[in-house]
Amino acid sequence: MTSIKKYAVLLAILFSLFFSFLSPDTVLLLQAEEDSSPPLQLYARSAVLMDASSGRILYEKDGHNPLPMASTTKIMTCILALEYGCKEDYVVVSPYAASMPKVKLNAASGEYFRLEDLLYSLMLESHNDSAVVIAEHIGGSCAGFADMMNQKARDLGCFDTFFITPNGLDATASGKDGIVKAHSTTAADLARIMSYCIMDSPKKEEFLTITRTASYSFQSFHEKDGDYQPSGRSFHCNNHNAFLSMMEGALSGKTGFTGNAGYCYVGALNRDNRTFVVALLACGWPNNKSYKWSDTRQLMNYGLENFEYHSLSEAAYDESSLPDLPVMNGQTQRLDSTAYTRLEIDRDGKWNTGKTASLEDGLLLKKGEQFQVSCQIAESLTAPVQAGTQVGTIKYLAGGDVYGVEYIVAAENVPAIDYSWCFEQILARYSL
Repeated sequence: MTSIKKYAVLLAILFSLFFSFLSPDTVLLLQAEEDSSPPLQLYARSAVLMDASSGRILYEKDGHNPLPMASTTKIMTCILALEYGCKEDYVVVSPYAASMPKVKLNAASGEYFRLEDLLYSLMLESHNDSAVVIAEHIGGSCAGFADMMNQKARDLGCFDTFFITPNGLDATASGKDGIVKAHSTTAADLARIMSYCIMDSPKKEEFLTITRTASYSFQSFHEKDGDYQPSGRSFHCNNHNAFLSMMEGALSGKTGFTGNAGYCYVGALNRDNRTFVVALLACGWPNNKSYKWSDTRQLMNYGLENFEYHSLSEAAYDESSLPDLPVMNGQTQRLDSTAYTRLEIDRDGKWNTGKTASLEDGLLLKKGEQFQVSCQIAESLTAPVQAGTQVGTIKYLAGGDVYGVEYIVAAENVPAIDYSWCFEQILARYSL
């Protein structure tokens, strides 16, 4: 072996040994430096920064790792109660609800509350007993309500989420697949649920009103012969979401903590036509209660400093550049010619989230980033062809992910060659 080859082999061995001693976090750092995008220094074990409008993840740290989420669970409890309940309903407290551990409203068994009042108790003070009263009223039982929560999660595309309790207390249960799972979600799923609550739910305005209220007072009731009278007990709630006063444009949020979950947080901010959602899981344990605020501010500032809103119209495919498409066995004006159909773009496309998209829609792109456009068209068609028949797609991508799709369609009918057409062509050609 030559000295040059020996030197190359020695270098390869040294590099292999060096990388074998690196921790996963260090390797991630080296990869990020190669991409000129060093990772943020976050306390949370799992974190996501999301574009709430499109669902695009702008930054993540183990964002798809299932973890317990504590009282951030209550954003799902709240939005389901708003969508399926009546705020004016009087709701009774069961013995089971009254037995919930702190933090609690201390509602008494047999006591009645207006559903709307309990939603403020749920979201401002994070009362565990209020969550159970709500769940039993909306779902018939906590188990029935958990089924509703999990179905809603699946409807939103959150397939790594498993709800057991309406309040986020640590729990385990068997899923439909028979596997025992913990009450858990991922930062990506939690951010997606919050995005739905503030952007797409038909009750989004009520959700925002409740979660942005600084303080709220209400009373309980007793029932007699279908009549509800004040019981004499009054309650007062203060909002514990400190993020609302931390940054301009803060929209909403929910804190959470259990011994297994640690400190958790999900919050939203809107500024300059941009809406960001941050989700944090396992963001420290006592005495590190402030870590979640540091991480939230850092991620929100990262989004504000690095991402700008761009509409699809900036990358809209030029319809005039579409070719005419040959149609095999199609009728033409002349016997010996090939039939063609013009093509056009159906601008009523779809986001990857299933939302209807138009050229005025868009998403947040990193500075210097652009939409990529992929156009695929069939090479030919076979008659008969109906106008509107899909013959291709135009995909709008960012970071390799598809965010918008438009469809290329035939612009006109092309009937198939038949005996009648052939007879007419022969007459035309050989007539004197």
